[in-house]
Amino acid sequence: MERWLVGVDLGGTTTKLAFISYYGEIIHKWEIPTDKSEKGKNITTNIAKTIDAKLDELGQTKNKILGIGMGAPGPVNSSTGAIYEAINLGWTDYPLKQLLEVETSLPAVIENDANLAALGEMWKGAGNGARDLVCITLGTGVGGGVIANGQIVTGISGAAGEIGHITILTEGGAKCNCGKTGCLETLASATGIVRLAKEALEENNEPSKLRDFNGSFTSKDIFDLAKEGDTIASAVRDKLALYLGLASANVANVLNPEIIVIGGGVSKAGSVLLDPVQKYFKEFSFTRVRESTSMAIATLGNDAGVIGAAWLAKNAFGE
Repeated sequence: MERWLVGVDLGGTTTKLAFISYYGEIIHKWEIPTDKSEKGKNITTNIAKTIDAKLDELGQTKNKILGIGMGAPGPVNSSTGAIYEAINLGWTDYPLKQLLEVETSLPAVIENDANLAALGEMWKGAGNGARDLVCITLGTGVGGGVIANGQIVTGISGAAGEIGHITILTEGGAKCNCGKTGCLETLASATGIVRLAKEALEENNEPSKLRDFNGSFTSKDIFDLAKEGDTIASAVRDKLALYLGLASANVANVLNPEIIVIGGGVSKAGSVLLDPVQKYFKEFSFTRVRESTSMAIATLGNDAGVIGAAWLAKNAFGE
């Protein structure tokens, strides 16, 4: 009997789940709302219930499942599977692995969500099997995952790969959720890009279609207008590319990965984003790094996390 893997990607709004074959093919995927009430105490129970219900719906028993891989926001204690802290869920030293195993009666392995996106892209996405890879996810925040020689780099306290918290502006930077100012996250996240555009509109009087939105535009609107040649939108896109290219080059100068994969919702802008980022990356990277490290847009979209989680489970519990 071919066993299935369960991939779980815990987000602040929704939790994505999938049954995935041993070879990384998605068999069935779905999502449930993330219940953040009472400091997220119902999250593991809800995951257990939905897995049981979905197995029942598909006419399968729990024996079909080899194990669960799960990604969560925040640094993870890799030896215990506890979450050191997940600010948006109200968790501190939260025993996620233990609770998930109790609720589901299945073996589980836990990792940071951005790390799992990197593993997913390595296994089945833009990484194409590269064993040295960096993934930068641009969404509501900016996440990062580092893979060296086929293994996730976690660091001494689970905080490796926090690329979103590289300081880009040492003076005058916006305050980040982490408590610092001038982090890449405040500049290259979807919300950061919108803030850069609003600042640009206030600072000069050049005509821009962004003014027609009365302040309610998105990062997608900015990239769409940059593609059309809108002056302010193009300037914002270029500023973002400078910051992201600089951060990427600094990371690559330390790690010299085979590929840097840009993912997350913002990456849907495609070449409008990637081309100028690559220009700055080449400007700021060390010669050998520039010649050997490529950049690409992620290909798995929202599936990267669950596929990476399945890879983790396969490696932890595989026969």
